[in-house]
Amino acid sequence: MAAPRTRLAAMTISPEPSEGHTSGPDATPGPIPLRKPDLTAAHNLDPRARLRASDADRELVQQILSAALSNGSLSLSEFDERSSKVVVAKTFGDLDNLTDDLPVAQLGVPIPPSSATGSASRLSSGSGRRLVHNAVAVMSGWEIGGNAAVGDNLQAFALMGGIDIDLREVEFTAPQLTIRCAAIMGGIDITVPPDVTVEVNGLAVMGGFGGKAAGLGPPGAPVVVVTGLALMGGVDVKRKPRKNPEK
Repeated sequence: MAAPRTRLAAMTISPEPSEGHTSGPDATPGPIPLRKPDLTAAHNLDPRARLRASDADRELVQQILSAALSNGSLSLSEFDERSSKVVVAKTFGDLDNLTDDLPVAQLGVPIPPSSATGSASRLSSGSGRRLVHNAVAVMSGWEIGGNAAVGDNLQAFALMGGIDIDLREVEFTAPQLTIRCAAIMGGIDITVPPDVTVEVNGLAVMGGFGGKAAGLGPPGAPVVVVTGLALMGGVDVKRKPRKNPEK
């Protein structure tokens, strides 16, 4: 007696029978052939994937990756691999492949709206200045200061580079500003005025995360929260008098 056919054996890929083909009056239909999905056709359904990405798009993805590294969603080796691909990414599809398995909504990275009209209303301060949300220095330098306007969130990513954030003269547009730092073999220097509340909650691995400037400001003063990761790098927060004491 022959062994019974298993269900797995029945799911074989068979050629489709030609039209009108039968093998006899008692012939039964053969197994339905399994077809591979047309991945090219599926990719073509999203025209955005073929659009060229800008430097700002690449910087945004780099911020997402640094935030994912900070909260443990990516290991250091995964972060290094994906960061190297960001630099050479040409299309939105290339960038999407680097972040589609990450919990982007939980990483705290501000995503600008796609509409230019919405961007003007959401990303502008009371003075009309565009809010600064990102600072990226990859083997380079980046400075934020002067009369810049900041919102409730600022991402700072330094990879073998340096970032200088001077908040003494900036326009605060929210009661609390959270600065999420990722300093990897680089440095991030943050200068705050003496009359703001400062909280420092960072992690240093073979690096430094300075918290000497932490302390309370007067009632109603803006709150600056500095958090993130310093890996073989440093984050330094210090207080200095305002350049313009009347401000």
